[in-house]
Order: sequence, then C-alpha cells, then structure tokens
Amino acid sequence: MIFFTKRKFKIKKIGKRGKLFIWIVDGEKIRNKLDINFTNFGQHFRFSFIPKDEFWLDKEATPNERSFFIDHLLVEWKLMKEGASYNDALEIANKKERSERFKAGDFKKVDDSDGIPDIEKIHSHLLGETHNGITVWLVYGRLVRSVFNIDFTEGGHDLVYGFVPKNEVWIDDDLLKKEIPYVILHELYERSLMVKEIPNYNEAHKKSAKIEWQARKNEKKLKENLLLLGWNK
Repeated sequence: MIFFTKRKFKIKKIGKRGKLFIWIVDGEKIRNKLDINFTNFGQHFRFSFIPKDEFWLDKEATPNERSFFIDHLLVEWKLMKEGASYNDALEIANKKERSERFKAGDFKKVDDSDGIPDIEKIHSHLLGETHNGITVWLVYGRLVRSVFNIDFTEGGHDLVYGFVPKNEVWIDDDLLKKEIPYVILHELYERSLMVKEIPNYNEAHKKSAKIEWQARKNEKKLKENLLLLGWNK
C-alpha cells in the first residue's frame, strides 16, 4: 500500500523534521481516487493511508502557508501518537497554528480604519453568479484562515460561515483551477439543501460530498448538476 501511494500521489519531498519526511502531494488525485476528505494537509493518525513517518501537504495554487501547516501537523501528530483523540489534538494544533498566523501579521492586512476585517480585502475576484442571485467569489484562503476560521478549506457559504456575506459562496484560491468547478458544485448544492430541505449542516454536507464525488467520476454529471443549480460558466 505504501509503495502504491508513493508512486501514485507524491510529487516532491520538501523537507524533514526529525525522523518525519514532508511531501508535497497531488491532493486532487487523492480526492478523486482515495479520499474526498483530504484537504490542505494530513498525517497518518488522521489518514491511515499516509505512512507513519510522513506529512503530506497538498500542492497549492498559492503555496504560502506551508510553515503554518507543518507546525500544525507536528503538534497533531505527536498528540495523536501519544493517544489523544483527533478532536483534542486538532484543538491544540489549531491554537499553535493561530499563534503563528498572528505573528505573521495577516490580521493587519485586512483591517480597515476601525480595526474590523474588510471583506473587499478578502475577495480576490468574482467568478460568477447563479440565476437566483448567488455570487461566487474566489477569496484569499490564507487570509480567511488567519482572520476568520482556521478550518476553512476549499470553499464555504453564508449559511455555514457567519463571516461570509449574505448570498455569497467563497472558493479558496489555494485550489488548482481544474478543481474549482467541483467545489462550486459542492457549495451550491449544500447551500440549496440548507435553504430548502436540510437545515442541518452535517447532513447537507454529506449529501453534497456524495454529489461532488460522483461528479469527479463523471464530468457529464458535473455539468448537468451545475446547470440545475443555476451555474452556467
């Protein structure tokens, strides 16, 4: 299994921390072939397909957060190796990561004159709008994670994140261009479920992940479902 993952998903070894090797991997291929829940980074005790002595970082469109992710993984890996639950380890690792992001000065990059985050400094550019007025924005993912929610990955919308303006969907600029349509599908479908029939986020997310997974296997389903959701880009 380890040989298979090395050959299939790894791109480049970029460093080492003690006995731990750090790899850049093809996250899109992992999400398409192995686990749709793999996002920015991972380690063995969270994703069993990752070897015990390795950290995997997704190949980013904007590779400017690696140091944050590695610091996070070092804490998470150590605690889980010692027997901590994932949720407990995640909470402590997030605290470490937030501290490093604060030191990097990301908060100051988006503050307005009143010390309130300026959404216009989070928006990168408009990707489009659905027929019912939902705008889809590419946003600076690093700033969203540093200023609003450290767990923001790939995308989100106003019915899940209170910091997202009404009727907006946000897409992380760390995504490679070819993956953006799948995440738009996920977020628009999830939002439509939460508006019409499933207000519970976890249930809506599971159904949306299933639709996304099917689309990743069949491009025809991607196009058909996007059209049904009012997206024609």
